[in-house]
Amino acid sequence: MFKHILLPTDGSELSKKAIDGGLELAKVINARVTAYVCLEEYPYTPFSEIVVEAPQAFKERIENQARLYLKEIESAAVAAGLPFDADMTTFAVPYLGIIDAAERHGCDVIFMASHGRRGLSGLLLGSETQKVLTHTDIPVIVYR
Repeated sequence: MFKHILLPTDGSELSKKAIDGGLELAKVINARVTAYVCLEEYPYTPFSEIVVEAPQAFKERIENQARLYLKEIESAAVAAGLPFDADMTTFAVPYLGIIDAAERHGCDVIFMASHGRRGLSGLLLGSETQKVLTHTDIPVIVYR
């Protein structure tokens, strides 16, 4: 059975539900958990005419928000008596960050939500969950 679960989050309500499900699974199988947030890259180029937020201010803002997400998961994991770790990195696309985190932390399963996009929006936008499923050999549990 699984011994180390990666719980990626973007802070959405659906992601929070998946975190709860992942923590329940971890408790049942006595697994350790690692929570992960993929930080977005700075959205402006040096050639942008308008810069709404300075790079350092942007970085501090998104890191602070990520810390809040991770702290919330940590509190729930500690309350459940689970071994816990947290991580955040910056990647151009979240699925690469999720896969990288799972590999670096030695996770043997990724437990994540799916927004369930179907039809044209699913085809055009894709989903981070679908991309993770497509690009990793690590098992993925999709929570809906």
